[in-house]
Amino acid sequence: MRRSPKSRSRSRARRAAAVAALAGAAVLLVAGPASAHVTVQPPSVAKGATDQTFAFRVPNEEDSANTVKVEVDFPTDHPIPSALVAPVPGWTDQIQTTKLATPIHTDDGDITDVVSQIVWTGGQITPNHYQDFTVDFGALPDGTDQVVFKALQTYSDGNIVRWIDLQKPGQPEPAHPAPVLKLTDPTAAAATVAAPKSGSDSTARALGIAGIVVGVLGAVAGVLLGRRGKGGGGDTSVA
Repeated sequence: MRRSPKSRSRSRARRAAAVAALAGAAVLLVAGPASAHVTVQPPSVAKGATDQTFAFRVPNEEDSANTVKVEVDFPTDHPIPSALVAPVPGWTDQIQTTKLATPIHTDDGDITDVVSQIVWTGGQITPNHYQDFTVDFGALPDGTDQVVFKALQTYSDGNIVRWIDLQKPGQPEPAHPAPVLKLTDPTAAAATVAAPKSGSDSTARALGIAGIVVGVLGAVAGVLLGRRGKGGGGDTSVA
């Protein structure tokens, strides 16, 4: 039985609505809430780098409370000798130091006191926002591939989130990972930077060769078509 145009129109409308609903659901799944952690920015730097300015990025993950206090604990096993904190409008910072059992020997003398903690208070990070707390390190530690910090984030409702968990090899990321600064080998970093150039050159050569091949094939096709056109030229009349 053939359906009327109106019935077919309604059927198409229903199918379109169903497709739109599925597309909307897919968008919602893709655009779902992403997990935001307290991190160090940039997350990695070459060992011995002269630029030692980093930011502790603190996002607000609560819907109805503001972040009102941020505490970052510095490691003492691979200590950072000193820190210079950039001012953040509305926030007050305080640097705590601790005395080392074994001094750090440098060309400028022994270092006995190192940074143990920085605390920011007085300001607010509202929901769906983040704040960067910038710190300039006096020097990066030696003898390690990473610097692990531990952060405590206090909200206006009294909730405290402890970003102190370490990720274990082969295990999924913990719910509240500690901020980690990776210290990379300068030689490996240089090789990584140089590698894309070689790849780009190879790609360019491949594309050039492909272009030549396409050009030759096009020329051959043109010759063949030209011959075919000449061969059939006498049969173009209409009976």
